[in-house]
Amino acid sequence: MSSTSEKLPVWFWIIAGVALVWNAMGVMAFVMQVTMSPEALAAMPEAERALYETFPVWALLAFAAAVFGGAIGSLLLLLRKALAYPVFVISLAGIIIQMIYNFFIAETMDVYGPGSTIMPIMVLVIGAFLVWFSKSSKQKGWVH
Repeated sequence: MSSTSEKLPVWFWIIAGVALVWNAMGVMAFVMQVTMSPEALAAMPEAERALYETFPVWALLAFAAAVFGGAIGSLLLLLRKALAYPVFVISLAGIIIQMIYNFFIAETMDVYGPGSTIMPIMVLVIGAFLVWFSKSSKQKGWVH
């Protein structure tokens, strides 16, 4: 195992920093959803409004776990803490639960169309990558 005092590659810091920005955007999306005004909700097309109005608490909790777990995991990665790995696992679990709801229960593709799958696939791939990256960083002794 490498020494933790070893200088880390620049790309470690770039990945961790970009991950924090990415996940901070997820937190902002979550906050925007839960603080949406009744006027903003009323201005939505009927089908989209129905998705928001029927969003179950368990899916909202999964969304929260996904974005806050990702943001906290990214911060822990920047602080070189091994706890980043299990936090990213929790985030990925939240992502998966949220995707199951969105695509198989709420059928959001019927509302937003097939192009709506691009961002969720990116979220899933990035979430899985961050789990792998944090585990790899732990194995290499980059985080402790």
